[in-house]
Order: sequence, then structure tokens, then C-alpha cells
Amino acid sequence: MNILILGSGGREHAFTLKLVESPKVNSVFVAPGNAGTNEIATNVNINPTDFDAVKKLVLENNIKIVVVGPEAPLVNGVHDFFLADDKLKNIPVIGPKKDGALLEGSKDFSKKFMEKYNVPTAKYKSFTSDNLEDGFAFLETLEPPYVLKADGLAAGKGVLILNSLEEAKIELKEMVSNQKFGEASSTVVIEEFLKGIELSVFVLTDGKNYKILPSAKDYKRIGEGDVGLNTGGMGAISPVPFADDNFLNKVEELVVKPTIDGLQKEGIDYKGFIFIGLMNDNGNPSVVEYNVRMGDPETEVVLPRIESDLFELFDGVANQTLNEKSFVVTKQTATTVMLVSGGYPEAYDKNKEISGLEDVADSTIFHAGTALKNGKVVTSGGRVMAITSFGDSIQEALDKSYESISKISFDKMNYRKDIGFDLV
Repeated sequence: MNILILGSGGREHAFTLKLVESPKVNSVFVAPGNAGTNEIATNVNINPTDFDAVKKLVLENNIKIVVVGPEAPLVNGVHDFFLADDKLKNIPVIGPKKDGALLEGSKDFSKKFMEKYNVPTAKYKSFTSDNLEDGFAFLETLEPPYVLKADGLAAGKGVLILNSLEEAKIELKEMVSNQKFGEASSTVVIEEFLKGIELSVFVLTDGKNYKILPSAKDYKRIGEGDVGLNTGGMGAISPVPFADDNFLNKVEELVVKPTIDGLQKEGIDYKGFIFIGLMNDNGNPSVVEYNVRMGDPETEVVLPRIESDLFELFDGVANQTLNEKSFVVTKQTATTVMLVSGGYPEAYDKNKEISGLEDVADSTIFHAGTALKNGKVVTSGGRVMAITSFGDSIQEALDKSYESISKISFDKMNYRKDIGFDLV
């Protein structure tokens, strides 16, 4: 069977690595992919949101399943595009249709959904430029810090957490009136700040049945000690030590089941991943956000811990037989540390040659923002690669990742040296 993966990051490299191991998979195509996927699969240089180009690729290469990595093709309706086309409609897409993708594509929609189906979350209200003064008044009812979220997709940069009421009012005006995050912030969700420690739980569903994958915790801030600007993620750890059976049972009963039931009651036929960002407040889970795909870099620690054939789970989603499938997870801990370009998450240079990759033996290198240039691996993005290792403890796995990192170099390479600082 031939499989197409849409996307170009570390998440897509992790999918590729798992799927090429499957005895039931003949060929894996990745569009557009990166230097890492190029080593083990066939890269095709097309944009994942160019659906006509995707169709041509699928038909020419006898693709039988499409796995969607990033959120943009899902929010733009790639699954709907397949169902509406006579030549594509019988090819399963792992990822929700447009109506399900609203869980991530609209913060306002997702908060209303949680409220309707009693999923625990922060209290909130939504505002536009038309009721800006009401937004100011709502901010005054909250305790700092103040959380402002662009309603639409803003490439992971549409969330502001501010300690000053005055600054929060200024930023609210910038978002809704001056479109600080473009069309994404024409509506802004203001919500109370959830206290506790954050983690993520990942669910795979076929529309009726679901499987809960290993938990993970990622580190978003660029600076050590979780300071500085937000990024797409600087590292991750799985499993999360405080997410014991008792806590995960609460997550399943209070969050996962109401979410799956709610989707069914809304008539949303959801096939794919649901990333549930959670806050653990004294053993009680609250939902920070939904994403409609796997997280990155969490995928680079969650998938490596699954010892079973990932294709079998996707086959279960495709045929709505996920309840008949099982999977095995290693008890070992996986950690990943992201190497990023100097200057990221602000302006950074590309095309920096990366050396030392062949010297890494005890870790898996997941390429994210890399490309091939004149036969050399070079940087092509802000987040360049994730270095994943296993250990019997968080510290053992981290030590391996950092030892591997010492062998890799590129100009202005940056990374956090304290991933897991709050767990070790």
C-alpha cells in the first residue's frame, strides 16, 4: 500500500519513520517533506494546501491513504475536497473535515463547544472591534495574567499572556482593530488564566471509537526557565510523571468522552487526531485548547514510544474499526530537544550547513526545517531538528539527547539546555 503524508516538519518525519517500518506499507510519499524524510521516503515538492496538485500526486502514485500533518490543509478542507471528488472519495484521509477542524480553526467555536458539552475549561468571552469597550470591561473583571487568543490560525503566535491590565487593553485593540495577527484576530477570545502545570493528551478517533495515545509535555518559550517569546515548541517529554492513572482516568471521563460524544451529537464525522492541551490544577484537568492534529515536537516523543505498527491504527480509522485495534507502548521515557536557528522565533537566516549528523548514534534525529542543497543538509526553517532519546528516567534520556547535540553544529545554532527542568 502507498501512503501520502502532507507536511514538512518533525511531526511528518516521525510519521514517515513509523510507517516505513510497517510490513503493509510499500511506499511513503511526503509533500513537501524535508531532508530527513528524503532519506527514507519520496519527497514531492508541492504545497499541502494546493489540493489540485495533491489530487494529481495521489492518482499518479496509486495512494491508498492520506495522512495530514499540519492544521492548514484540514482547516482549508482537504478532507472535504477528497469526499467531493469521484476519483478521490474512497481514499481515506486521516484528519477531520472542515467542520471538525473548527475545533482548532476557531477558538470561539471550540470554547462554545466545551461550554455546551461540559468540558472543563477557563471562563471566557469573545470580542470584535464592534464591542471593544465590552472587552475592556471584561478584562477588568479578571485577575492577572490576562489571556488573549486570536480566534483563527496564527501559526502558533496568536496567544498573548500579559500581566498588565493596561497592556492587555492595548493589545486587545491592536488585535481586533489593527489586525495584529491579520484576519485571525478579527475576533479575540479573552479567558481567565488557568493555574497549574501543562501537558498534552492525544486521541485518535474513527468517528465512533477512540484510542488515547501517550501523554507528553512540551516547552514553548524560547528562553530557559520558560521565559521569552513563544515558539512552536523547544522540546518535549513523554510520559508526563504527574499524569498517573488516576489523573488520566479523569481526563478520559471529563474531557475525552464528552468531546467524542459532543462531536457525534453535532453531526461531525471526525476521523483523525485530537490534541488536547490540558492544565493539571491539583489533580483536576482543564482544557486549554484543542488542536486537530498531532503536536510538534510532542509527536517526536509520542510516536517513538509506540512499539506497534502505526499503519494498523490508521487502517482502523479508515475502516471505522479502531475498537478492534490494539497498540503497545514502551515503559521507557522519551525526550526530545529542538535545535533552532539563531534569532528564532524572530528573524533568522536560512541555508546554514549542518554538520555532525553522521556522528549521532544514541538518538533519533527528526528533521523539521531542513533541506538538501548541493548534496548537503542545510537549515530551511526556524525549528531545524528534534533530537529524541530513550532512557529509564527523564534524566537518562535527556543526557543522551544533549550528548548527541554536542556532535551537531550549524552557524548560530540555539537550543534550550533545561528541557524537563520542572519534572526532573
